[in-house]
Amino acid sequence: MAKAEAPAVEEHQKGILGWIEKTGNKLPDPVIIFAYLIGILIVVSVITDFLNVSVEHPVRVNEDGSQVIEPARMLFRSELIEHLLVRMPTIFTSFHPLGYVLVVMLGAGVAERAGLFGTAMRAAVRNAPRFLLTPAVALVAMMANLAADAAYVVLIPLAAVIYAAAGRHPIAGITAAFAGVSGGFSANLFPGQLDALLFGITEAAVGSLVADWTMNIAGNWYFIAAMTIVYLPVIWFVTDAIIEKRLGPWKGGAVAGSDSADDDADAPLTPGQKKGLAHAGLAVLAVAFIWVFLTVDLVEFASLGALSVWGGNPPLLNPDPALAPAQQLVPFFSSLVAGFLVLFLAAGIAYGMAAGTIRTHRDTVEMMAGGMKDMGYYLVLAFAAAYFVEMFNLSNLGIISAVNGANAIQQSGLPLPIVLGLIVLFAGVLNLFVGSASAKWAFMAPILVPMLMLLGISPEMATAAYRVGDSATNIITPLMVYFPLVLVFARRWVPEFGIGSLTAAMLPYSVWLMITGIAMTIAWVYLGLPLGPGADVAYTLPAAN
Repeated sequence: MAKAEAPAVEEHQKGILGWIEKTGNKLPDPVIIFAYLIGILIVVSVITDFLNVSVEHPVRVNEDGSQVIEPARMLFRSELIEHLLVRMPTIFTSFHPLGYVLVVMLGAGVAERAGLFGTAMRAAVRNAPRFLLTPAVALVAMMANLAADAAYVVLIPLAAVIYAAAGRHPIAGITAAFAGVSGGFSANLFPGQLDALLFGITEAAVGSLVADWTMNIAGNWYFIAAMTIVYLPVIWFVTDAIIEKRLGPWKGGAVAGSDSADDDADAPLTPGQKKGLAHAGLAVLAVAFIWVFLTVDLVEFASLGALSVWGGNPPLLNPDPALAPAQQLVPFFSSLVAGFLVLFLAAGIAYGMAAGTIRTHRDTVEMMAGGMKDMGYYLVLAFAAAYFVEMFNLSNLGIISAVNGANAIQQSGLPLPIVLGLIVLFAGVLNLFVGSASAKWAFMAPILVPMLMLLGISPEMATAAYRVGDSATNIITPLMVYFPLVLVFARRWVPEFGIGSLTAAMLPYSVWLMITGIAMTIAWVYLGLPLGPGADVAYTLPAAN
């Protein structure tokens, strides 16, 4: 399905949304925001150094048993300037999210360009019963986040066509799909690219407090799966009970009056596409079996230890009996980034060869290269973020801010679940002005993650709270990169549909997603439920050393 180009949007809103639009449009690109933050950081480091600001490090001690004192360090120091200039390539390439995201995208680029993602979305929603159309679209939309940009370009216009074909208002289909793809941006039944990106930033942020903490890409698995289950009825209710009633009955035809290539989106799948989906499904099962085989000694499991392939020590399992089961599976969790590369690559190639979109190995290599081309902007953003995080850590302002922030929260007497709820709300408000999820987390995490760790909240829970806030307000800010494209899709059906119309239609989703997201986050902390395999809400700092 061809990607539509969004024309310039001339309408302007009034009131609070108009102020947000005008203010946000005046903000520079996130890359330049990092440059400004680095400038501010340098000035603050000079001031705090001059004032001799310092804190006791919570987990590091001197040889005499006293706590290590961490003073604020001026970034103009000779040794720090040398470090930042001499190690510039290393600072960039060792930025944790960079490798994680690029590895996953090598495979996802093939799956997307071969047509697997688009065909899978079409197959998932085109035959849904009229009554179950909204939950089907919402569920596929949230799951389609694994497909990144393809979810916006394929599913949203497809939902409009399917709704119109069912005699329902196509704008309701657009809003339901947009709410699932973007409002439920972090919700999914499985971890994926976003988990690799955010947890990479989390790992870098933890380093100022605990140097040997490593990310677990499945660290929010249970939480995001619960988000999917909780958000599904919310999107269903808002679409059918609020939006569609407000829109009224659809009096147009089944296809918008345009020459868009998306008009045949509800056409039946071709035999090649059906065959491709079947082959992709087999490839997914094969990859899953391989990862199980690398984690579980199947022969040993069958009490045939003498014939064990791995000699009792599978590659992705730590055999130390003193460790808890979740700790024994740390190698497995750490391998999931590679697992997603193999999964997307195998499924994409299997689909493409069956559907005819991949004919030679050169097609596969070209698709992998295309996936890397799409990451060009992210590379620039990652360079700026990597330098900001490195300088923030060198200045010691991260640990100083975390310790003082944790002390302030303790003195305030606010319950920790309420603190997490406020963090969700803050992330949602900030999201109205800075759209990039990675950019916001890159400058929030260095303070937020260590601060919450000092309060007994795990890095995984801090990441989960941020994700809830970052998702809920995506759909009401015109600064969201795909907002104009969604507006184009809506205008194919209702030509007079404007920015204000789209924002007004998405506002109920945003409000309800924010309310339920905050409630879910608070309840999760109160109940102390696990966030994922080996990932708990609570965190205990390691013994001082």
